[in-house]
Order: sequence, then structure tokens, then C-alpha cells
Amino acid sequence: MTETPRRKAVILVSGGMDSAVTTAIAREQGYAVYALSVAYGQRHDSELVASERVARMLGVAEHKVVHVDLRTIGGSALTADIAVPLDATAAHDDAHIPVTYVPARNTIMLSIALGWAEVLGASDIWCGVNAVDYSGYPDCRPAFIAAFERLANLATKAGVEGAQLRIHAPLMRMSKADIAREGHRLGVDFAQTVSCYQADADGRACGHCDACRLRADGFRAAGLPDPTRYV
Repeated sequence: MTETPRRKAVILVSGGMDSAVTTAIAREQGYAVYALSVAYGQRHDSELVASERVARMLGVAEHKVVHVDLRTIGGSALTADIAVPLDATAAHDDAHIPVTYVPARNTIMLSIALGWAEVLGASDIWCGVNAVDYSGYPDCRPAFIAAFERLANLATKAGVEGAQLRIHAPLMRMSKADIAREGHRLGVDFAQTVSCYQADADGRACGHCDACRLRADGFRAAGLPDPTRYV
């Protein structure tokens, strides 16, 4: 009997815990995963090494790394010589967009994913954005994902010809604790992931930035051990 080909999905894989869980969810749902990582000039490039580990760990069909140098425009603590806020200064509220926001990052990454999906003949793009326990970035909100999905169907040959391109953000309404529990259920080895905004060359976390705080709080609230390696 001929095996039915699995649906293809392009998934943005940063090397962090959110994208690892997103990938695991897509695989559980039967997708053949094409992992896309973007080297955008981020200061924490050890996450790109982590993305390779995550791709191997979760058995993706292909892992592609695309280079887009956002340091040429800067504007973020992750792409310019601006200090990453630590400890108390890393706190944020809904009215404040932190300096770790990278201008247009998710728009650019999803656009690249859209292009690859069209080449692959894939109708599904997945990303790990979250609007509950996150850093207040405007491109992590449900309205942004919905708007980009509309754009995808308007701006592509595939969409115009009726492919019905979909942007999946399965973690959107989940807390970091929920994400940690879901990853645990799916067998994700979080020790292979890197979330820190300023991880060292070996992928060890600082333990003081917003990303580290959210990650540690998530494992604590989930009642799970934190496998993060700290400096």
C-alpha cells in the first residue's frame, strides 16, 4: 500500500523553548517539518547552534538557515550596541515595548518562511509567538498573526490560486508554564534549547534578562526542573 505523503509545514525555529515546542506540536499533528532559522545579526548567535540541535532532536525533514543582517539598521539591544536590560530593569508593562524588540523581525522572518513555503508547495507556516508570558512585542499579538495570514493569501501566487495559506501560532494563548508542560508531554529536551538574550558562546544563560526570567518562572510554575545551563 502506498503511504500518503505527509503535509509539509515551514516552522520558524529559533533554538528557544517556544519554537521547539511548536515544532513538536506540528510533528504530533502529522506534518513533515521544514525548519527555518534566521541569522539576523543577533548578539546571541548561540541560539542558531541550538536551532541545529532542536532540528536534529525533533527529526525535521530539512533545516535551512537564512542570513539577513539586521545589524545594518540596528534599533534593538539584540542588533546594536545597546545594553540588554537586566533584573529589575528588565521588567515591563503592557504600555512599554522593551529595547530588546527587534524592528520588523517577525514580519521579515514570516516573509522568508512564506517564500520557502510557496517553493515547497506547503500551505502551513508555524511560529512560536506568544501573547501571554512574553516581552510586550507588537509582532507577537494575535492581530499581527491574523493580518499576516491575510497578507500571505493576497501576496502570493499560491494564495491567489486558492491554496489557503495558514499561519499557525499554537502557543499564542499559553503561559510559559503551559508551554513547559506541553513540551514535557511531547518529550522535548529543553536542555538543548537556548532562550537567553545574551547567552555566551557555549549557550549558557545569564539568568538576569527578561527571557531568562520568563523561562525560569515558567519551569517553576509548571513544577518542572529547569534544565537551563547558567553562566
